[in-house]
Amino acid sequence: MDKHGQLADFLQARRGLLHPEDVGLQSYGERRRVPGLRREELAMLAGISAPYYARLEQGKSRNASREVLDAIATALRLDESERAHLHELAGAPKRGKGVPRPRPERVPPATRALLSALKGTPAIVLGRRSDVLAWNTQGHALFAGHVDRDSPAEPGRRPNMARMVFLDAHTRDLYTDWLAKARAVVGNLRLTAGRYPEDSLLAGLVGELTMRSPEFAAMWADHRILGCDVADYEMHHPTVGILTVTQQTLQSPQGDGPTVVIVTATAGSPSATALGLLAHASGPTETAQDRTDAQSRFS
Repeated sequence: MDKHGQLADFLQARRGLLHPEDVGLQSYGERRRVPGLRREELAMLAGISAPYYARLEQGKSRNASREVLDAIATALRLDESERAHLHELAGAPKRGKGVPRPRPERVPPATRALLSALKGTPAIVLGRRSDVLAWNTQGHALFAGHVDRDSPAEPGRRPNMARMVFLDAHTRDLYTDWLAKARAVVGNLRLTAGRYPEDSLLAGLVGELTMRSPEFAAMWADHRILGCDVADYEMHHPTVGILTVTQQTLQSPQGDGPTVVIVTATAGSPSATALGLLAHASGPTETAQDRTDAQSRFS
């Protein structure tokens, strides 16, 4: 999952999504061998030479300035998340430093304390590859009540939300607009792949999903980026029925730690009532990780 190979694929895919009429160019009814803009057309829109852009797209030039990248991003009509991803892919490692390797997944004590404080509010902790590192009782009940509640405590058994969204029938049925959720999952995986190009486990996950899900393969191939911190979803839960919730993703300022996904609903709404019923139905039973944390505090 070479970073500059990703850059070439990203530029080619996004160039292919634009047509001359989209950017004010005349096509004069000509037949094109491939869809989208030609390299020279994109270079003209960005104000750079066609040979230079060709080298960049082929991964042969690795010293593009911020100004050039911004010009290309504007020509490609990238949004802020996509623009940041372009800069991430094009950035060369500093002298004497290689591409950063991902750290082992763990849940910091402060994050565990936050998860404990959110009792009654569904919350889960996700690793960079969307592995579930921890969840509270309500988070488990909302997202994956059919999965062993103690599975996040064992690295070899941890559920993976990306895998579940695409391959698990229960999770697929959970979202009324499954397509929107699936695109958000793929977009976030794209951002992670750009940040950790040498993560072999992430590459393995992407390979598995590409082989097993044609929908994932198609979404991954179009290189759309979606940085999604807050999103509203209508969910159809098997226990409490239909509810509309807001999923908020909290991430460490450095961006290298786990994320916490918190689920809320508008106060006084039927969805808030449904979440309350879910909290009541799931009960106060502790997970294995809860018991381990409690024992460590008093040992």
